[in-house]
Amino acid sequence: MEISSRAAWLVLGLPLALGLAWITHGTGVIQNDPDRNISIPEELTMPLQVQAAFNDTHVYFRYRWPASQPHVLHDVLIYQNGEWIRKGGGMPGPNPEGFHEDRVSMMLDDGSVPGFDRYGGYIAIGAGAAGFTDEAPEEVTKSLPGTRIDVTDWASVKSPETLNALREAGYFLDLWHWRGHRSNPLNLSDDQWVGEQRGGDSGTSPYTTNWDKDANAPKWMFNPETTGQFALKLDEIPGGQVGPDTPYFLSDSTAVAFDPEHEWQNGDVIPRRYIRQTEGSRGDIKVQSEATWKDGYWDVTLYRQLDTGAPTEDKILENQGLYSAAFAIHRNATGGRWHMVSLPVSLGMGREAQLQAMAFNGGQPEWGNNWKEVTLFYPGQVNWPLLISRAHAGAEDIEIGTPVQARHSERQLAIYGVEMEFNNEIISQWLLTLIAGLLAMLGVTIGLLSVFSARSTNRKGARS
Repeated sequence: MEISSRAAWLVLGLPLALGLAWITHGTGVIQNDPDRNISIPEELTMPLQVQAAFNDTHVYFRYRWPASQPHVLHDVLIYQNGEWIRKGGGMPGPNPEGFHEDRVSMMLDDGSVPGFDRYGGYIAIGAGAAGFTDEAPEEVTKSLPGTRIDVTDWASVKSPETLNALREAGYFLDLWHWRGHRSNPLNLSDDQWVGEQRGGDSGTSPYTTNWDKDANAPKWMFNPETTGQFALKLDEIPGGQVGPDTPYFLSDSTAVAFDPEHEWQNGDVIPRRYIRQTEGSRGDIKVQSEATWKDGYWDVTLYRQLDTGAPTEDKILENQGLYSAAFAIHRNATGGRWHMVSLPVSLGMGREAQLQAMAFNGGQPEWGNNWKEVTLFYPGQVNWPLLISRAHAGAEDIEIGTPVQARHSERQLAIYGVEMEFNNEIISQWLLTLIAGLLAMLGVTIGLLSVFSARSTNRKGARS
């Protein structure tokens, strides 16, 4: 009987301890937490198809990606009980009301930014980035590490003289940025750059703000004579009734001055952006024909001159040149850092590369089905200071220049990105699991020792 009671440590203690280890490992950790800017997408990867072509004067990029429905409104003004309320600002994850436009963007380099061809957009995510749990008190957008005195300090920006010298030396990324609302209606794209921040090229942007501060009301509304409406309807937006083939935007051809005397109804929606023609270098990139959404896919083609005449704002491209590109997609009404990104892809202008731009004659390329398939992934809260720190096991690989593609797949990077969102919680759970495991081992040891001790005692008693 004594042996049985002691052996109970082995029979009952082991399952209990292992059960404790089981229930404390991996439960209650990964969950959305808007207060900490955490929203994990349902899909961690997605496909993007890309093509490129060029003639003597222009370069073309064609992008195709899946989107369950088109989102073509950014932020809006909604009439509620006598007031116009802004909705559609930045938030973690998808906007439940369907606000936040679809976007495709591409960062481009000619070899002047060390590491971009190996690590892509990771090098442009510095300390304190907007949307991170530990975001800086001021908005910090993309930036390059060479623009900071201390890469771990978002505020340690180098002097204007140094930044200008870096720009003259080509230390910046060219950013092509197509937006489903704030540029597409007029077949435009936004021409930007990444250096000490994400900024726009010189000139005017393709949009401005539709708000009169003094009147506390919109400046413009839809022109009913050209659009058949004074405003959009809130209940039609989430279901996709407002799309690229409907009059969803305000511009010179669709808008008139706002009429405060109109009998506005709760749920009337007016875009907070007014779309306009660009000027200067910021208007270099255009949409070929029209961007289309059909059968669950966006199809967007952008083009610009090979040589824009602005070498400190754009990467000048030429025949037989070799470059690097990285892509990003916003879809499902997401904004900010909640996008999908790619690893860097080599771009060859008429020469062999992962993405080969084919030379053609004439006014525009004749696209076939020769796509470059690129896998995009959710990057999570991974920034460059973390990747080159001792906290990252692969920091030594980065130091010797090992490309990220040689070590990780896109799926792995997405999982790592999610893990970084919950790094502290995961460590705590592993400690609990370790303790539970040690208790299990202790239970087994005590049980076995009890059994052996009891058997030894019984044998001695039998001999005597």
